[in-house]
Amino acid sequence: MLYTALRWTCSSLGRALYRPVIEGLENIPSSGPVLLAANHLSFSDSVVLPLAVPRPMRFLAKAEYFEAPGVKGRASRALVTSLGAVPVRRTGGRDALNSLDLGLSVLKDGGVFVIYPEGTRSPDGRLYKGRTGVAHLALTSGAPVVPVGLAGTERIQPIGARLPRLARIRIRFGEPLDFSFGYDHMKAGRARREVTDRVMAAIGDLTGQEEAGVYNPHTPRA
Repeated sequence: MLYTALRWTCSSLGRALYRPVIEGLENIPSSGPVLLAANHLSFSDSVVLPLAVPRPMRFLAKAEYFEAPGVKGRASRALVTSLGAVPVRRTGGRDALNSLDLGLSVLKDGGVFVIYPEGTRSPDGRLYKGRTGVAHLALTSGAPVVPVGLAGTERIQPIGARLPRLARIRIRFGEPLDFSFGYDHMKAGRARREVTDRVMAAIGDLTGQEEAGVYNPHTPRA
């Protein structure tokens, strides 16, 4: 009930303040598992998406958002938890595998799971090469992948900014991508790379971002 109440309140307030342009919302299935794969420009991406999508969702957030002390820490923890976030430590290895296991459990239960294939926020606005965790989730679960293109969120809260600002934003949802067949004959590594590249190409078509052509250097391996 906290999620529903906070989401409704913040959604109404957010739409009034930021007047977001939302396109392609009909591409999100009304039921069943779905993987939302988005570019990542700002911390506010994880606030904007739950307010735009009509279905409850889960996504990963840095453990630091849940562990800060004092009143500010409790407020941060309450906000990200109510929006559907779960903590993850970004050290790679076992932590990365645990995050994928969580995503699979959400999809297995017929839910919506959000993933940022770049791994962390783009430092310069370019679209970085995707990590293959998105492909692992798609190929293992059989869930459709809806590519998401976010624009303008970096102006709401630029990297290093302490307080959010007013800015127009755009959220574009692409047509679902089905990877449930056609990859059984491939080696696992090749299949995951091909699927990931297709997802990133779809995101790039929605955003028009310049491609960096490399991994984000601040992202642990996943």
